[in-house]
Amino acid sequence: MRTVDRGQRFLSRKAAEIVAQGITERQGVSALDSLSRREREVLRLVADGYSSAKIGELLHLSPKTVDSYRSRLMQKLQVNQLAGLIKFAIQHGVTTLE
Repeated sequence: MRTVDRGQRFLSRKAAEIVAQGITERQGVSALDSLSRREREVLRLVADGYSSAKIGELLHLSPKTVDSYRSRLMQKLQVNQLAGLIKFAIQHGVTTLE
């Protein structure tokens, strides 16, 4: 409210993400291209069935950090379940069914 009272614009974090996603899509950047190298690594390992603890071990991260990456991926890719992350990874060649 203070921000608005000062005459500035305020967007919640969620609203800012939606706006940023819309800009990215208009610029022709795919959802996969919007991910960082580390986010892609985490996505691949999640899709391959590794636990947060194992991913953390492999990437030298805490399991809590891995969970944060997983949550961020779900937000960026606009999926609500782990299955959505796996489907995205397969569709975009991040992993295969084998």
